[in-house]
Amino acid sequence: MNKTLLASLCALPVVLPLVACVQQDDSPDNIDKAIPTSDQVAIHLNTANRAAVQRTAGQENLGGVATWYVATRDVTVLFNGGSAVVLDMIHKIVSYPVTSTSGNVYTWGPWSDSALAPAEYKLDVTAPGDGTFTYVLSGRSKLTANAQFEAVITGSADPRNGEAKGTGDFHLDFDAGRRVNPIDASAAKGSIEAHYDLSKKHLELAIQSTDALGQPFSGEYTYDEASDGGGQLQFTISANAGGGAANESISLRSRWKADSSGRADARISGGDLLALTATASECWDTSFQQVYYIDALSNGGTLSASEGQASACAFTSADLPQ
Repeated sequence: MNKTLLASLCALPVVLPLVACVQQDDSPDNIDKAIPTSDQVAIHLNTANRAAVQRTAGQENLGGVATWYVATRDVTVLFNGGSAVVLDMIHKIVSYPVTSTSGNVYTWGPWSDSALAPAEYKLDVTAPGDGTFTYVLSGRSKLTANAQFEAVITGSADPRNGEAKGTGDFHLDFDAGRRVNPIDASAAKGSIEAHYDLSKKHLELAIQSTDALGQPFSGEYTYDEASDGGGQLQFTISANAGGGAANESISLRSRWKADSSGRADARISGGDLLALTATASECWDTSFQQVYYIDALSNGGTLSASEGQASACAFTSADLPQ
C-alpha cells in the first residue's frame, strides 16, 4: 500500500515551469497565506536519537528498536508528508503572479514540464470575497487530440483565523492523474480526502486505493500534535493481510511524549480470523528501544511470548482504536 501511494504522490505535477507563464500582478489578496506550507503540516515526531535506531535496526525483541515505533514513523512520514507535498505545491504555484483573471477566478497556467512532457496543467482559484478560497488543479493529456482539462486536486482554504491557524481540505484523485498523464502516473490509483486544522495541529485522511495485487483497500488516518511535541495517531484500514480472499480490519493507535517515548496498540479482526480478534501492544523508551510487548487472542491464546514490564511504558494502559 505504501508503495502504491508513494508512487502516486511522486507523479504529482511539478510547478517550476510556471516561471514561463505570461504573468500579471493581480493575484487575490492573502492567497499566499491561505494555503499552508509543508512546514506547517509536516510531521514533528522526535528523531533526535536516530543514531540509536540505526545502530540496532533489525532487532525486534526487548532492547531492540521497537517495531511499531518504526511503523508509527513510517505512517506519519507517508501521510503527513504526502499531504505536505500537495499543499506545498499549491502554495508555490500561487506565490507566482497570476496568469489571467476572469471575475473572481484567478488562473495560473497552463504549463507543462517541457516540450516532451505528456501533460499540461493549470490552477484555478476562486475568491468569493468572504476571505475563503477554493481551488482546482487540473490537467489534460497531450497524448490525446482535443483532450479537455480534468480535475486532479480540488480543495478549499479558510485563513480567516489568522496565519498558521487556518483550516482546509482537499481531494486528490489519483485515477484522474493517471488519465491526464499515463506515462508518469501509471501506478496512480484511488483517491485521498484530507482535512487539516493548523491551530489544532490536526490532520485527517480518508483513503481509497488498491494494493500491488489489485485488491481494494480503504483506510482512515488521524494525526494530532501537542504543543510540547508529543502526539498521537490512529490508522485503520480494511485490507487483505494474507491468507484467504476476505479483507481484515487492522487498527493501530500510537501515542508518544515530547521525550520520544511512546506506545502503540493494535487490533486485527475479521477476514481469515473469523470470530477471533488479535490484539497487541508495544512500548518504547526515549531511544526508541522496546521496553514492553504483549499480544493476545480473544480465545485466550497468544501469538508470542510477552516481554518486559508494563510499568516501563510511557503510557501504562492500552488504548485500542475504536
